Formats: sequence, C-alpha cells, structure tokens
Amino acid sequence: MKMLTKNFTLVLGIAMAIVACAQTKEKAEEAEDSMMEPTVLDETESYQSITTDMISTSGSNLKGSVTFASTEDGKIDLMVELSGIAPGQHAVHIHEKGDCSASDGTSAGGHWNPMNVSHGSRFEDEEFHKGDIGNITIGNDSTGVLSMELEGWTIGGDSTSNILNKAVIVHAGPDDFTSQPSGAAGPRIGCGVIEK
Repeated sequence: MKMLTKNFTLVLGIAMAIVACAQTKEKAEEAEDSMMEPTVLDETESYQSITTDMISTSGSNLKGSVTFASTEDGKIDLMVELSGIAPGQHAVHIHEKGDCSASDGTSAGGHWNPMNVSHGSRFEDEEFHKGDIGNITIGNDSTGVLSMELEGWTIGGDSTSNILNKAVIVHAGPDDFTSQPSGAAGPRIGCGVIEK
C-alpha cells in the first residue's frame, strides 16, 4: 500500500509539472503574440483638433468658430466659419496673446511674430508673420468660410510654432499685405482664444 501511495504521489507530481509547463509555454506564446501585434494609437494621441469659439468685439454682431486640426504630415488644417458681419473681405490673423477681455480686442496684442519679420502674404511674400493668415470672403448672406492647410504651426510644439494660448482676430476690413505692421485691416470685430 505504501508503494502504491508513493507511485501515485510521483505520478501526480509529474502530471502537475507537465500542466505547469504547458501553462507557462502558453503564457509565453501569448506574450510573444502581443509583442508582434501592431500598436494602434488612439486617434486623440496621433491627431489633435481644437475649435475656438469667436466672440464679437468693437460692437459687431460676429459669430462663428475656428477649427485647427493637426494632419498626419505635420501641417494644420484651418477652418474659419463666420456669420453676422458685412459682406466683403475681412482679415484673419493669429495675435500674440490669448486674451479677448478688451471690448475692442486690443488685449490680444499684435500679430504673432516669433521670428520678428515683416508683415506680408503667407502665399506670395518671402517674409510674413507666423500669425498672418489672409482674408475671408463674406457673402451677401453675411456668412463665409475660409479653409486652408498651413505649415509652420503646431498644437503644443515649440515657441516658434505653437498656436496654443494665442488669439484669432477678425478685422473689419481686408488685409492689404503691405502696410506695416498689420495690413491696415481696421478695427478688430471678433476674437477667440486658442486653448485646449
């Protein structure tokens, strides 16, 4: 009987060892498989998008929003949607301070210009402010959309490219892309802070 118990214990021990080895091998294979699977980034990690609500300044009736979205190739898709302002062209710029507290928008400071260069056209001149965007055309229904892809901006990058904590300003008139330092675009009729 003693011998039978001893043999049974030995067989049981061997069986448990085999099961333990099989489980260890299975876990190792699972770990190896998970290392080989591609990592899928959450969309919020690989792309960022910020929408800035615009407020009216200088007694205007402006309403709207500006959306900035990072692209896969490191650019920014810009979408400006405005309503409630006079038909025609209106300058749109990024200004240096994310502050819309002044009733005339002057608390946003001057154009964002970290490179300390002359004002100009982003698409036609060699020099232009980082904050120079262009003109939005407002139709007879007092609405307009400006859409473009821009280089040199980031959402949270270094100080020469980061658009966070700046302000979007819409002016009463068009940017002439020549007058210094701001394009002679007239009063600031809309302001929005770019923030997360």
